[in-house]
Amino acid sequence: MSGVTVALGTPNPRQREFLQCRKKYVAFGGARGGGKSWAVRCKAKLLALRYPGIRLLLVRRSLPELEANHLTFLRRELAEVAEYRGGDKRFVFGNGSILQFGYCGSDRDLDRYQGAEYDVIFLDEATQLKELWMRQIAACLRGVNDFPKRIYYTCNPGGPGHGYIKRLFIDRRYEPGEEPEDYAFIPARVTDNTALLARQPDYLKTLEALPPKLRRAWLEGRWDIMEGQVFQEFTDDPAHYEDRQWTHVIRPFDVPREWSVYRSYDFGYAKPFSCGWWAVDHDGCVYRIAELYGCTATPNEGVLWTPDKQFAEIRRIEEEHPLLRGRQIQGVADPAIWDASRGESIYETALKHRIFFVKGDNRRIAGWMQMHYRMSFDEQGYPMLYVFENCRAFIRTVPALLYSQTAPEDVDTSQEDHVADESRYFCMTRPIAPVRAEVREVAEDPLDLRSGRFGSWGGVRRI
Repeated sequence: MSGVTVALGTPNPRQREFLQCRKKYVAFGGARGGGKSWAVRCKAKLLALRYPGIRLLLVRRSLPELEANHLTFLRRELAEVAEYRGGDKRFVFGNGSILQFGYCGSDRDLDRYQGAEYDVIFLDEATQLKELWMRQIAACLRGVNDFPKRIYYTCNPGGPGHGYIKRLFIDRRYEPGEEPEDYAFIPARVTDNTALLARQPDYLKTLEALPPKLRRAWLEGRWDIMEGQVFQEFTDDPAHYEDRQWTHVIRPFDVPREWSVYRSYDFGYAKPFSCGWWAVDHDGCVYRIAELYGCTATPNEGVLWTPDKQFAEIRRIEEEHPLLRGRQIQGVADPAIWDASRGESIYETALKHRIFFVKGDNRRIAGWMQMHYRMSFDEQGYPMLYVFENCRAFIRTVPALLYSQTAPEDVDTSQEDHVADESRYFCMTRPIAPVRAEVREVAEDPLDLRSGRFGSWGGVRRI
């Protein structure tokens, strides 16, 4: 390889920051057109040439995307320094380094990464991948050499992985085992990419002409709104945890004994079960004060608890939790738990543990509308639904839900919707009309619930 040069080009300031960052987990992006794909290719070439014998993996959602965004360029750029082996979709460098390409568009695509080991992983357009896929591919980041293992994400707001990337790099809220100092986010906008704007001067106008939601995400790099998001009203602003304005997430507090408390439940076994506890104040505002979510460390994977074990734990929590013990708790659940066609119903099991429910109203669109109505802010910034900050399952899963492609008013049921389901059962127990001024966009009112004819009502993740 001596005497051979590889053209890298000249990075803009944000690209240079990405190329120089040495954190273990680095995300680069925010808006469209920031030069992310070029930066990924440049980083991969630099690392492969500089560190002999390392293994790199670059993943996109589909093989055509890999071809169009990377392979077409790299076959030309690396012609003199690396051999491209098309059957394996990899470049083999003269110094022993390997740059492997892969795609992941479905759960079965994960099989190709079983047992693989890489020193560096690039997840290009990471928000187009599910959280589960990103986590499992990240598990391939291992090896016996001394090279510091790293993952690089490029990303735009929106897509199935939006919530995961936002939590790690925008909100910077970490779970046990995730070290904040390992993460870095480098924002990028189209205005940073002077090379693109010089070649395509109308590209900026194209982004400016997009519908408002897409424009805010793709041009401005806003992570608070994404196209297709169901509960766009949901806001988690730590600056307002104390005053409770313009946020749904708040600090826990001692719930007055005279407030009513309710339990909502959605059964799951292979998929997570979800149980939430709600308090209702004298004005009819509801507070999610505690939850039990039967999910492993893998998103949307159930802990395989039998109904008996689930209700035993629910009973224990209600007897020991300081906000629940000694209270009369009313329950509402998915009507499916009354099904006794295969023997003892799930509800009969609940009764053995002195856990009582009424059948929830399972009208899906009406339930989602009730959640919209409660999440809407009034003119002073107060909603009718709050969530204690310890209710991490609600905070993680509900804002990430997207609309169905086949039933536009409904949630896509292939998602992790278990917390949302039991929440809508609770909200439908006594529906409210949106009597407060709405300053945020909400969906249409297909069931005419704005008429005012309804009265107002005033791993397992443990609490």
